[in-house]
Amino acid sequence: MDLSGAPQQQMDRKALAAASTTVVLWASAFVAIRGAGEHFGPGALALGRLLAGSVALVVLLAVRGEGVPPRAAWPGIAVSGVLWFGAYMVALNWGEQQVDAGTAAMVVNIGPVLIALISGKVLGEGYPPRLLAGMAVSFAGAVVVGLSMSGGGGSSLLGIALCLLAAVTYAGGVVAQKPALRHASPLQVTTFGCLVGTAACLPFSVQLVDQVGRAPLSATLGVVYLGLFPTALAFTTWAYALARTTAGRMGATTYAVPALVVLMAWAVLGEVPALLTLAGGALCLAGVAVSRRR
Repeated sequence: MDLSGAPQQQMDRKALAAASTTVVLWASAFVAIRGAGEHFGPGALALGRLLAGSVALVVLLAVRGEGVPPRAAWPGIAVSGVLWFGAYMVALNWGEQQVDAGTAAMVVNIGPVLIALISGKVLGEGYPPRLLAGMAVSFAGAVVVGLSMSGGGGSSLLGIALCLLAAVTYAGGVVAQKPALRHASPLQVTTFGCLVGTAACLPFSVQLVDQVGRAPLSATLGVVYLGLFPTALAFTTWAYALARTTAGRMGATTYAVPALVVLMAWAVLGEVPALLTLAGGALCLAGVAVSRRR
């Protein structure tokens, strides 16, 4: 049983492969954001990523002959587009300008607990004791991470707050997206969610044009990579798997992301979080595990 008391849907092999693809690509996104974020502002980076992702998704949608989603899917698409494709990416980009990739991933990964929390309110699923206990542990972990970063000044604390905001918007996006997948295909939900997010980020278009002209080619290619792989491909494989299981189980598949991010950031950027930060991150993940434990 999941936290809501509903039977858990087991993931088949294709869904598991899709979820695994998402996890690896999203982990790489934390590292790519750190690299590109040196040359692009948070909003410009989000818009550039979404533009690249939207182009790829619209082309794929046309090739597959899938049209506009039915009206019943649009509320979920619109909310997930604004929260997850728009606000989440801006908050995460901004947060990663203040803290390292591994720390950001550990804080953002309290999202599965928040998914259960929001589902309890929005979908009337209640608040089981394990959820409340998990929330307390994850909150303690976030406090430890914040204390470990306090020596870095106010900017580091701002980064932790922004990563927490990213976790909230990520959770809200997942909860909104799940009902939309009952009425539209994963590709339709992802494509139009990405387009909604792109529209929400259009105020950053002038900044994007200016920064593309001044950024090195490697940074611009990093933005394109973020759009094609961690966005277009990974969000589609996520939606494919989410359509075949519960939001809670899908949220749990992201447990591996922080570990992968720490390894990738160490290999590519030479970043390794401090021991106290790693301990706080472990508490965050332990809280998620407690909340999802059967």
